[in-house]
Amino acid sequence: MPRIRGASIGEHHEMVWADLAEAMRQLLLERDYDSINMGHIAARAGLARNTLYNYARDKSALVLALTERAGRPAVERVAAIAARSGEPAAERMREIVEAVLEAFTDQALQLMFRPGAGRTQDEAPKEPKGPDTPLHAIVVEVENVVRDGIARGEFRDVGDVPLAVELLSGVMRAGAERIGRDPAALAATARAAQEIVLGSLSRRPE
Repeated sequence: MPRIRGASIGEHHEMVWADLAEAMRQLLLERDYDSINMGHIAARAGLARNTLYNYARDKSALVLALTERAGRPAVERVAAIAARSGEPAAERMREIVEAVLEAFTDQALQLMFRPGAGRTQDEAPKEPKGPDTPLHAIVVEVENVVRDGIARGEFRDVGDVPLAVELLSGVMRAGAERIGRDPAALAATARAAQEIVLGSLSRRPE
């Protein structure tokens, strides 16, 4: 029987998932994503390959699980910002943009933008912002802030809020992909994204 790390089975599994995420981050710094296989991941994480299959049946399923876990802190942070209803919607939106882009400096989250990364071998591809992904939870919070801003008169009435947020998410995706290529571009990219997002939502002079 494999040796259990941690004080419980649950803690052991959390430690293994942390090792798997770090293994993937290290491998992505060394080689192309498509050249990475389950054997590479298992070896880097210090697991037997058969043990790795207890966590995911293939690389795509593993990537989906890793992106969901990597996205949890960002979702919690965005939810906390959105919930500060006493603050102006524009200030919350500015902070959310920065928080989301900062989260995408993590290579594990960048994986969700790879074609088919959210797909197991027997499934059709899932959208990065599908209902079981971190981006969906973030989108819901952003929609709430937009609606709040409209109700307060801070933002213009954009009509279809989900559509407006979906269009603005394209700005965020472009920013996230740029940061993935060049993490040093975070500050400049965040400023540009904030300017575009808030410029699109702000009320215009009559």
